[in-house]
Amino acid sequence: MKSKISKSFYKRDNVVQIAKDLLGKYIFTNLGEGITSGIITETEAYCGITDKASHAYGNRRTARTEIMYLEGGVAYIYLCYGIHSLFNIVTNKNDIPHAVLIRGIKPVDGIDIMLKRSKKTNISKLNGIGPGNVSKLLNIHFSQSGESLSGNKIWLEDRGIKIPLEKIIAGPRVGVDYAGEDAFLPYRFRYS
Repeated sequence: MKSKISKSFYKRDNVVQIAKDLLGKYIFTNLGEGITSGIITETEAYCGITDKASHAYGNRRTARTEIMYLEGGVAYIYLCYGIHSLFNIVTNKNDIPHAVLIRGIKPVDGIDIMLKRSKKTNISKLNGIGPGNVSKLLNIHFSQSGESLSGNKIWLEDRGIKIPLEKIIAGPRVGVDYAGEDAFLPYRFRYS
């Protein structure tokens, strides 16, 4: 079963549930060298203005974060440490800045292209763990922030993979120590 994920999936109001539901979905890019894809294996949820780990905490609106306030179903991609483009999916309705960071994928399509992008020679060395690696493998760049996930450059598909709840591992998010108690929220999801 191949089916591009509809806007209604992204517009739901529970970002934590969406982060879980994204596990097992396929992410695709067609950004110059051919189609590449991977199965999403790890996500992190960010709950907008009330979440101290979110870029939109306290209703912060900047040129960068304004994309988070759009209707769900667009990419929010930002530059981390001046090096890594990190890919997030905006969720919810207009003016509710929820997002899900894609932290890990299992490469599927375009592996030869991904090997070239990552300067690896062996598929077993391909590493889709870590949000910077995800973007590198898929050729996602922060200049694509705001891209619709309904188009033909970056999109997600549901191919019928359902991850049983007992296989989903929840834990605290990574690299958000500045968020105080919100750093310990179990909003990071992966499956074994």
